[in-house]
Order: sequence, then C-alpha cells, then structure tokens
Amino acid sequence: MDKKQHIAIFTTASLPWLTGTAVNPLFRAAYLAKDDQRKVTLVIPWLKLKDQEHVYPNNITFDSPSEQENYVLQWLEERTGFKSNFTIRFYPGRFSIHKRSILALGDITEIIPDEEADIAVLEEPEHLTWYHHGKRWKLKFRLVIGIVHTNYIEYVKREKNGTLQAFLLKYMNNWVVDIYCHRVIRLSAATQELPRSVVCNVHGVNPRFLDVGMKKREQHENGIQPFTKGAYYIGKMVWSKGYRELLNLLHDNQKELTGLDVDLYGTGEDSDQVEEEAEKLEITVKVHPGRDHGDPLFHDYKVFLNPSTTDVVCTTTAEALAMGKIVVCANHPSNDFFKQFPNCRVYDDSKGFVKETCKALQDQPAPLTDEQRHELSWEAATERFLNSAHLDNTVKKLVKKPSKLYMSTSFSFKGNLQDASALAHYVGTGFMNKEPDEEQCKVVGLSTPKMKKANRSRKWSF
Repeated sequence: MDKKQHIAIFTTASLPWLTGTAVNPLFRAAYLAKDDQRKVTLVIPWLKLKDQEHVYPNNITFDSPSEQENYVLQWLEERTGFKSNFTIRFYPGRFSIHKRSILALGDITEIIPDEEADIAVLEEPEHLTWYHHGKRWKLKFRLVIGIVHTNYIEYVKREKNGTLQAFLLKYMNNWVVDIYCHRVIRLSAATQELPRSVVCNVHGVNPRFLDVGMKKREQHENGIQPFTKGAYYIGKMVWSKGYRELLNLLHDNQKELTGLDVDLYGTGEDSDQVEEEAEKLEITVKVHPGRDHGDPLFHDYKVFLNPSTTDVVCTTTAEALAMGKIVVCANHPSNDFFKQFPNCRVYDDSKGFVKETCKALQDQPAPLTDEQRHELSWEAATERFLNSAHLDNTVKKLVKKPSKLYMSTSFSFKGNLQDASALAHYVGTGFMNKEPDEEQCKVVGLSTPKMKKANRSRKWSF
C-alpha cells in the first residue's frame, strides 16, 4: 500500500434520490479528496431497473453503473465548481418498500480489495450492518468510522407497537455498532448514545446555497429588498417529516396567525392526506410538488418554518440559513448546531411558535458574515470530521488484523467477548441476508454467488 490514506466511504443511497445519505457522503468524498495525500472511494448502491423506477424521481433510470456515475459526478461538479478526484464503486442493493430504504445484498466489504482496505467510513453504520453477513469491518479495515445520520428510534416510535420496536432497535443499534465500528460520530444529540461516540455536525452546505446567500447580502448592502415572499416549508411529504407538527401548529393558532400564507413543497406517500388537511385550515396553506431546494423559486422566501423533530441535523434548515433566510424551528437537540446563527429562531411551545413566526415575518434577516458562511461550508465540515475522527493522529497506532479470518487475534476477555458477539450476529444474519443474483454481481464486478460458494474457506471467513 502506498503512503496515501485510503478512505472508503460506504453509504445507503445515491443520486438522483435527493436524500441526505446520497448527497452528504458525496460532498464528503469530494472535499476529502482535495487533499492529494488521500485516495478516496465512494461506495454506493446499484439498483435493478424495477427498484430504480420506484426510488429515483422524474423517471430517471440508468442502464449501467458507469451511466449513473457520470450523472452523479456531473451533478456534483455543477454544484462545487471543481472536478472531483475520487473513485465511485457500486455494491448490489435492493429497495425495501416496508423500510422505505435501500438494503445491501451480500458482503459489500468485497467492493474494496484487501490491499486498499485502510479506513472505512460507514454513513449510517447501523443501517449498513443490521443485516451484514460477511467480513467483519474492523478486521477488514484498519479504522472504521461510523457517521449516524438518522434518528431511527424516533421514526419507529410512530409505527404500530412503536414503543416495543424502539426498545429492540435501540439495543440492536448498540450491538452492531459496537461490533463493527472503532469510532462513531453522531451529527447531533438527537440520536441515541452509542459506544465510542462523539457528537459533532460533520455536514456542510452545497456551495450553491452559500452563493445565494452572498447575493442576498449584496442586495441588502445596495439597498435592494432581498426577500419578497413570506413563509414556506420543504421536505419529503410524509407525516413523520414535520408536516403533522406544522399543520397542528397552524390549526391551533389560526386566529393569532390570521393573514399568514404558507407554501409547502414536497412529494411523498402522504401527499394527498397533507393536502386534504391543509385545505381544512382558514389560513392559506398551498401544497406544491417537491422541487430541488436550490431552485430559484425558493430564493426570495424570507422565512423557513421547520417544526420537525425526527431529523438529526436537517439539511434544508442549513440550506435556508446559507441562503440568508430566517429559520423558525423547534428547541430540539437536532437544531443545536443552528442556534449559533442569528437568523435561527427557536421556540419551545405553541405560543413560542406564533411569537417567533410573526416576528420573523416582520424582521429583516441579518446578512451572513464570512465566519458564518465558513461554518456552514463543506470546508469547515471536513475540518470537523478530521478533528472528530482523529485520522491523522491515531490511524498509524491501530493494528490491522488478518482480513481473511472472522475471529480476531485478541486474547483479552473483552476481545473474546466481542468475537463471540460478532459470531452470533454473523450466524443470525445468515438466515436474513439476501445474496445478489448473478446479473447484479456481474454488473458491479463481484464474484458470482456460485463462485463464492465454490471458493468458500472452511474458516469463518469474511
């Protein structure tokens, strides 16, 4: 292996699905790769056509991984303004309608050759390891960093038998993260406590939004009214993404908010129900199809309303602040990072929501300073990531274990206990993990299931 750090970033989604786990790891790869001392690989799911049609918007589909790779890199370059110096590889995946997410098929650690296996970054480590049936991540890679994006506990609480599901999921998450990660970065304290974890927002904002904020600052300095529209909200249109909370707040305070107009933008499973509930209000609430938040349509809105408490760190809130808007959001751990910005207005209850919303509509947003712009940028987010992960300080002190063996070489009680725990997970997932078919393996460049079976070692190999 050469002297460069080899960083493999594994994530659970890809463009054109504009979800946080598709967008943020993509920017992370681009900005980490700006340092020539790092070789960065982004590993994303490849879906069959049927799943692509279900997941990707606007009827966008791809016939090959290379076609999707070109789409992803072009999208990225249009937003960063520079050509990225990292590699994209694909693992076979499938879309689970029940879980509304993409699940990996087979052992995705095989995507990275052993000679390149140095540092792994698992975006959503619990998601990537729930059903993992393959090599132990901590044996394959010298250092494994997990980045927790999603508050799964909060989501499952809202489902049938939610309390029991949340209880079980909490322990499952702790179990798999302890087995597979050396360190964990939680984007905010809204997520559950996990072994060897720290809280740090290591996400930045698409530079396009900061450019909009700069233009708004220039307009303000030149005496031009920067914002000519009122309040809006944007997000996937499912009740759990804040729509229930927002419509309840508007319903309960219709008299106090007389004259308020709110535009909602989103597409999702609950779109029809959201529109139906909005029509019942005396306040004017218009429901529109989802659009890219960077669309010029949103530039002139002054106030972004976001009552969601299921997010870990809301990407659209960061984008709204970057564009120079006032954000009205709940006093919740997911919003702690944003409280440092003058344009972030938090509320504790229904009365506070009315007060902050009315005040925001009357006020003019404070123009972003250069320091505030930097704090929202991906340059700053990358610095925070490196400081939290300690890649430069401690990576050389970790000893990589033989990747072909399932069990570690540790003779300590703690090490043996973790080996036993990992073995239990490996055996259990053997009944649940689905293998990719021959076509998927061929497309992403993996050995076919038949070849794997023929070459399988008698040892517990990953």
